[in-house]
Amino acid sequence: MSGGASILHADLDAFFASVEQRDDPRLRGRPVIVGGGVVLAASYEAKAFGIRTAMGGAHARRLCPHAVVVPPRMSAYSEASKAVFRVFEDAAPVVEGLSIDEAFLDVRGMERSVGLPIEIAARLRRDVRERVGLPITVGVARTKFLAKVASAVAKPDGLLVVPPDDELAFLHPLPVERLWGVGPVTARKLRERGITTVRQVAFLPESILVSMLGRAAGHHLHALAHNLDPRPVQHRRRRRSIGSQRARGRAPWSHASVDADLVTLVDRVARRMRAAGRAGRTVVLRLRFDDYTRATRSSTLPDPTTSTERILSTARTLLTEALPTIEQRGLTLVGISVANLDDADPLQLVLPFDRHDSEALDAVLDLVRDRFGTAAITRAVLLGRSPGITMPMLPD
Repeated sequence: MSGGASILHADLDAFFASVEQRDDPRLRGRPVIVGGGVVLAASYEAKAFGIRTAMGGAHARRLCPHAVVVPPRMSAYSEASKAVFRVFEDAAPVVEGLSIDEAFLDVRGMERSVGLPIEIAARLRRDVRERVGLPITVGVARTKFLAKVASAVAKPDGLLVVPPDDELAFLHPLPVERLWGVGPVTARKLRERGITTVRQVAFLPESILVSMLGRAAGHHLHALAHNLDPRPVQHRRRRRSIGSQRARGRAPWSHASVDADLVTLVDRVARRMRAAGRAGRTVVLRLRFDDYTRATRSSTLPDPTTSTERILSTARTLLTEALPTIEQRGLTLVGISVANLDDADPLQLVLPFDRHDSEALDAVLDLVRDRFGTAAITRAVLLGRSPGITMPMLPD
């Protein structure tokens, strides 16, 4: 951990909605919802009515009937993200992207040549506003964890610096949900035992946290509650997983429709892996149910793969195991990712090829899509179905 507050966490505010408001002046100051069937993003004016990301569109419109609903424009968001990251790269020598709309910046040692961290943060916010036209919030602290917490507290369109001497005074009164990794399930376990603030987590013996939450989660939360986070900002860190997800809303589901979603997602993820030259071993299935609870299932293969068929077969097995829960709770989102990534060996494609060779078939499909577009060829089971929204990604 650095001696001073020199790590910045920069996070664009309501990114998709802010791009829409930037590009259409009529939307500025009005509640904006991006996405129809499912809310992909909401402006802060819409959030004031209780609208949240991943909420069903009908529910969102009941909460705010006068909200403006706009279709997503992924190409616009991708271009805006690239422009913002150019500002990040100009501002600091070490930038670690977390997603298309947030990043850590390490500005240690720049005091004499550029300015103090707070000055760099203020300049960064001004440059993003002037060069890209978007609001951004920046938190500054000694650790990555606390910088991210600071930016969350300072939203929207704010700047907050946590001096080293005031770290615990700032952190401890916050609700337990501010701890990185505390989701609804963990928060419920803690609150059921009367633990509502970070201070209460910090005062618990680590052994008690481990007994309540498990070894990994217990160690993790005990460290964060004391602001112990030694992770450095890593410049251009390679992606640890590649994934995609599809929000289904509250429409009725069937095994066939979920399987078709799975085919679409695996096809997309496997193609992204091959384009990035990465192979992976662990297939992860993520589900969100009608009651907004979530479940994750994973399976690790004996060797890395980029094969669409192998990943799909593994994902289908995971889905079959989850079907009893889906039947009880319904399904609003399905996601697939592949983790434990490594560099892939380039496939030497020789034509004609054996049609039963799944990797050679993947390569041919990639060639066709690269030449004629992703819609040029598809699987028979997906004919007539919308491919869904393809979210922009950080470059690997």
